[in-house]
Amino acid sequence: MKRDGVAKALAAERSAAMKHWRYIGLHTVVAAAFIFVLQRYTLQASLETSLLWAVVLGGCAAGLAYTQSNR
Repeated sequence: MKRDGVAKALAAERSAAMKHWRYIGLHTVVAAAFIFVLQRYTLQASLETSLLWAVVLGGCAAGLAYTQSNR
């Protein structure tokens, strides 16, 4: 019985950490930067295309991080 309580407490602690907006923002910035670098330098897309994909997928990453924080 004690193990279930400890597991639930740890799970609640982990989900509480993601509720901070800075973690959601960090997730967004890292995802957008990754996509920008991938598009710009690996796939050699134009600057405008790279920025557009970075903004769109950064927004998707923010939405995903937000929904994960509310679980």
